[in-house]
Amino acid sequence: MSEFKLNKDYGKNVFNDTMMKKYLPKTVYEKLKKTISDGVELDSSLSKYVANGIMNWALENGATHYTHWFEPLNDSIAEKQNSFLRTEQGKKPILEFSGKELIKGETDASSFPTGNLRATFEARGYTIWDCTSPAFLRKIDDSVTLCIPTAFISYGGEALDNKTPLLRSMQVISNESIKLLKLFKKSAKNVYSMLGVEQEYFLVDKDKFLQRKDLVYCGRTLVGAKSAKGQELDDHYYGAIKPKVLKFMKEVDEELWLLGVPAKTQHNEVAPRQHELACNYEEANISCDHNQLVMETLKRVAEKHNMVCLLHEKPFKWVNGSGKHNNWSLVTDKGLNLLNPGNTPHENLQFMLVLSCIIAAVDKYALLLRASCATPGKEQRLGASEAPPSIISCFIGEQLNDVVDNFIKNGFATDSKQGGRIKKQINTLPELWLDVTDRNRTSPFAFTGNKFEFRMVGSNDSCAMPITVINTIVASEFKKATDKLSKSKKFEEDVRKIIQENFKEHKRVIFSGDGYSKEWEEEAKKRGLCSVKSIVDAIPAFIDKDVVELFKGFNILSENELKCRYEVGLENYVNITNIEALALIDIAKKLVLPACIHYATRLSNSINAINEVDKNLDSSVQRELLEETLKNIRNLKDNVDLLDKSVKKAQGIKNISDKANEYKNEVVKYMDKLREYVDQLEMIVDKEMWPMPSYGDLFTEI
Repeated sequence: MSEFKLNKDYGKNVFNDTMMKKYLPKTVYEKLKKTISDGVELDSSLSKYVANGIMNWALENGATHYTHWFEPLNDSIAEKQNSFLRTEQGKKPILEFSGKELIKGETDASSFPTGNLRATFEARGYTIWDCTSPAFLRKIDDSVTLCIPTAFISYGGEALDNKTPLLRSMQVISNESIKLLKLFKKSAKNVYSMLGVEQEYFLVDKDKFLQRKDLVYCGRTLVGAKSAKGQELDDHYYGAIKPKVLKFMKEVDEELWLLGVPAKTQHNEVAPRQHELACNYEEANISCDHNQLVMETLKRVAEKHNMVCLLHEKPFKWVNGSGKHNNWSLVTDKGLNLLNPGNTPHENLQFMLVLSCIIAAVDKYALLLRASCATPGKEQRLGASEAPPSIISCFIGEQLNDVVDNFIKNGFATDSKQGGRIKKQINTLPELWLDVTDRNRTSPFAFTGNKFEFRMVGSNDSCAMPITVINTIVASEFKKATDKLSKSKKFEEDVRKIIQENFKEHKRVIFSGDGYSKEWEEEAKKRGLCSVKSIVDAIPAFIDKDVVELFKGFNILSENELKCRYEVGLENYVNITNIEALALIDIAKKLVLPACIHYATRLSNSINAINEVDKNLDSSVQRELLEETLKNIRNLKDNVDLLDKSVKKAQGIKNISDKANEYKNEVVKYMDKLREYVDQLEMIVDKEMWPMPSYGDLFTEI
C-alpha cells in the first residue's frame, strides 16, 4: 500500500454514497437514500436494482463471492460465502445476484447461541439486509468478498444477534428525542445515537504466543510469575512507538481507511506491549460494525507481522488489562447535539432536562448497565485499580455539579462556573484556556463535555448491547418527561420541577472522587448504589421484571429474547471458565509438573555428586532448593487433583444458574490457588527448564 493516498483512497472498498450514485438508477438511489437518512420503510421492489448495482461494483473490483455478514450472540462475526456463479446444464455459466439474495440469507440458527430460543432440531434462521450499514469489500491476498451487513433472526422472528435490538433501540431513542425536542419548539426528522469507540489491545510475538498453551486456548495467561519490570515506571504510556509496531499500525490504518472506518488516534497504552486505536464518531449501528472490522483487522494484520493481537480484557496478571470506551451522544439530523451544555448550562433547560433524565436512567438501571457488558474476561479486570470500579456512578464535573446542587436547593440555577486561563509562565507558549472541569478516569459513566463515556465495556466485547441498553433506558426517562410536559400549562416551571425531582431522587449516583478508593466503596454502600463484581450476579438483570417491562414496552426485546440473553450469558461464562480450568490442568500436568520434577532430579543428582566427592562439602543451598521445590510440587499436584474434582462436579450440574455459581465460587477458587504454586515454582526452577516463555519474555519488544 505504498501508494496509498488518504484523501483519495478513503472508503474505496465501500459501497458508499458515491458508489450508490454511480451504480444505481437515480430514482432507486433517491428512495434508498431516503430510507437510510430518514428511517422510512424500505421499498423491497428496489432490491433487484440495488443487488445488480452492488454486484457490478463488486465484480469490477475482483470479487467472486458475497456473504451476509452478521453478529450472533457469541460477540464474533459470522458469515457464509456464496459465489456469484450460476450454472445450468448445457448453458453458459452466468454471474447473478438477485434482490432476494441481497435481502435474505439462511443459516442454521440452532448452531449459534440461542439461549433455548431454538431447539436443536429447529434449524432455520434468517439474515436480513441492513441497508443503513454500507456493504464493503474484504480483500485478503487474492481473495475479494462482498460483505453485506445483516441482522440475524430466528424462524419465529426473535433476535439472535446484537444488531437487531440495537437498530430497534436507535429507532426508539430517535422517536422519544424528537418528542422531547418538539416541546422545546425544535424540529428534527431524526435523532441519531452516536458512538465513538476507543479500542485497547496487546501485541505479542507469535513464536512466544505459540509456546503458551494458555494464550492459544484462552487468549489470556492462566499462570505467570510477576516480571521484574512491568508498568511501574509509566514509561510505555504515550511512549515512542517501536518501528515494528508502527509498521503494523500503518497497515491497520490503511486497511481500515479503505473500508471507510475512521481510525483517528493510535498510541502506546499503560501496560507493556499494550496499545490503543480510537475512531471518530459515527451512527451507533455503523460504529459497532466498524469496531468489529477494527478487531478483525488488528488480529489479521498482526499475523502478517509475526505478532498476535490479544483482545482479552486481562491477558496478563500484574499489569493493566484492556477496555473499550464507548463515547455516546445524541445528535439531530440538523447537527444539534442534545448533550452539548453550551457556555451557560444553567440557562439551557433542554440540556438540563436531558442530563437529569440520563442521571435518572443510570441510577434506576445500574445493574442492567453492568449486565450489558458482563463477559468472563472482566472477572479478572473490572474493579481493579486500572479499570472502572464495579460500582455504577456518574461523573459530571465541577461546573455541572454546582448547577445540579442549585437545582436541588432552589429549583433553578443562576450561574455556571467558567474556566480560566492556564498560568503558563512562558512567554513563547500560546495562551490556553482551561476546560471548565477536569476528567475522571475512574468513573464508569463519565460526562466529558458533550458526550458520556461508558468505560465498563471490555476490549473483546461487542459495543451493540451496551449501546442498546443506554438508548433504551434513556428513552424511557425521556418518555416519562414528555408524557408529563405534554399536558403542562406552565412549561418552564414544570420542566424545572422535573429536573429538580430527577436530581433530588438520583443525586446518589453522581460522584466526582476516586472510584478506586476504599472510602468510595464504603460511601457507595451507604448510598445503596449498585456494586456487583461478578458477571454471574449481574446477568440476572436481563430477566428482572422491570427490565422485561421496559424492553417489551418499546418492542426492543421480548421476554423470551431477554431470557435468551440471560441463558447465553451464563452459558458463555460456564463454557469459557470450563475451558480455562481444563487448560490449566493440562498445563500443570503435562508441562509444569514434568519440568519441576526434572529440576528436582537435577538438584538431587547435584547433591549426590557433591557427596561422592566429599561429604563435608556444603550442599545446603541445593538441599534448600530441593526441599522448597518438592514442597511446591506436592502442593501443585494436590491442587491439580482438587481442581479436576471441582470441574467434574460443576460439569454435572444441570441448572445453568447453579452451574455458573459453582464455577464462580469453587472452580475459580481452585484455579487461583493452583496458579499460586505454579508461579512460585517458576521463580525457583531453572529458566532453561521452564516449559513456556515468562512474562518478561512476552513483554520484551523486538
